[in-house]
Amino acid sequence: MIIGIDIGSTITKAVSIENGKFTKKIKTKAVDAVTSATGAFGKMIVENKIQMNDIQGIMITGVGSSKIVGDIFGIHTVKIEEIKAIGIGGMFLSGKDNIIIANIGTGTAIIEANKNGIAHLGGSGVGGGTILGLAKKLLPTTDFNGIMNLAATGNLNQVDLLMEDIVERDISFLDRESTASNFGKMLDTAGTGDIALGLVNMVYQVIGMLSVFAAKSKNINRVIITGNGSNNPLGKKVLSVITGMYGVEFEYPDDAEYTTAVGAGLCWEEK
Repeated sequence: MIIGIDIGSTITKAVSIENGKFTKKIKTKAVDAVTSATGAFGKMIVENKIQMNDIQGIMITGVGSSKIVGDIFGIHTVKIEEIKAIGIGGMFLSGKDNIIIANIGTGTAIIEANKNGIAHLGGSGVGGGTILGLAKKLLPTTDFNGIMNLAATGNLNQVDLLMEDIVERDISFLDRESTASNFGKMLDTAGTGDIALGLVNMVYQVIGMLSVFAAKSKNINRVIITGNGSNNPLGKKVLSVITGMYGVEFEYPDDAEYTTAVGAGLCWEEK
């Protein structure tokens, strides 16, 4: 058995890989890198009743992996470059070997992965961290679920400048309900739900458009969404609108939030 650990800036995830198969998963809140890695590992073995001598090795990745020096609990520990882990995990979970991946975490990384290799195409500082950071100044809650609950009650017409606000007819492929400017209207009557929805809409529109540009530049018509942001119903709605406009499909593999940890664990075979 191999344990793959993705030490993120806010959440750490661990998975087990047995005979090339993804078998178990857990996640914990990140405090510091060492506490996160050891805590995730401990939670994995205790909750799943794993014996230490059944573990061949530990593969670590993510922003916090650079803080880990030496082995974890005396088990051979190897660091894996995060982009490589995302690419391998994305291909494995999606079952496809020629893909564009948008990995949505605190920020967003966009990656091309295929049988010939894995390339970091770029990305954006816009991601889940953007929503949480702006919520501190704009909303009465910084709890992510609380933000999403507020957003579910929102109306974009209160905050976003829409095409219908500035033109009388559709322009090109943009209908009159398309966003002309995020937060470009911001009415005095806008409530916290409207602002919350505006934040989610802005973040996922940026991610969606960057993903479309990356996919089209590689003549690929799908984008695999991974990371913590892959499990956001409101974000998925925003991306579905972009699909309708540009014809690029967004796909969400099962357990997509564990992609990086899975990819790290699978790298053991290449070690």
